[in-house]
Amino acid sequence: MERTAAPTSPPPPDVRGLLDGIPAQHAPPRTVPPVAPPAVPPVAPSAVPSVVPPVVPLALPLVGAAPRRRYRVPAPFALSYAAVLAVTSYVTAHADPALVHALHQGSSTDVAHLVRTPVLVLVASALWVAGGFASPFTVGFLVVLTALERRIGGVRTAVVFLLGHVLATLATEVPVGLAVLAGRLPDSSLHRLDYGISFGVAASVGALAGLLGPWLRGPLLAAFGGMLLQDLIAFTDPLTNWGHLIALAIGVATWPWIRRWGRA
Repeated sequence: MERTAAPTSPPPPDVRGLLDGIPAQHAPPRTVPPVAPPAVPPVAPSAVPSVVPPVVPLALPLVGAAPRRRYRVPAPFALSYAAVLAVTSYVTAHADPALVHALHQGSSTDVAHLVRTPVLVLVASALWVAGGFASPFTVGFLVVLTALERRIGGVRTAVVFLLGHVLATLATEVPVGLAVLAGRLPDSSLHRLDYGISFGVAASVGALAGLLGPWLRGPLLAAFGGMLLQDLIAFTDPLTNWGHLIALAIGVATWPWIRRWGRA
């Protein structure tokens, strides 16, 4: 039998007031109307640019590609010059002695050659090493010219070297020519064999000393100058020994320019 209310049952009680204490029951939740986007005015077809700028692709590095490294030669003038001296020293050691003597004689900066072809013999005489590539002046050449070039540059180092080589050669050979003219020396002195890089190295040592501190400058000049004085006292080759001392003094005389170049 279904359970239903009888027709004579009293009406249900009014419970609307009982819900007044529950929050958000007085009125339905308020809905926010959607905001329409601002209207964009239509663009005329003529206002659109007809040329589209090109798209430049980005240069992305390749995965795993190593960056290129540039190797810089520390002293190109000194090392290139040393390579030339190595070749001429090899020729001196392995070529026919008669040929070597002819090459040395043709490159000699004696009075006879300086009168006829001064520029040629001054350059050619600086391409040979007296005593071979293992001589002390070759070691001094590599050390001194490399250090000097790293401080003042290759061109200025070449100027200092050539200044000592040329001026010291002239300072020793011109008196020989004058002595021959005065009858104090025989005519054979006009063909005295003279070649090598020692005058240029001595001038470079004197110039490098001007870039060093006082604690290094003094010992360097004392050691090198003392060695040159001992050679002069031995009197084995006084003309060349005087040329070494003159070249060292020429290098010392370049200190004002050397120090200015070193600061630059």
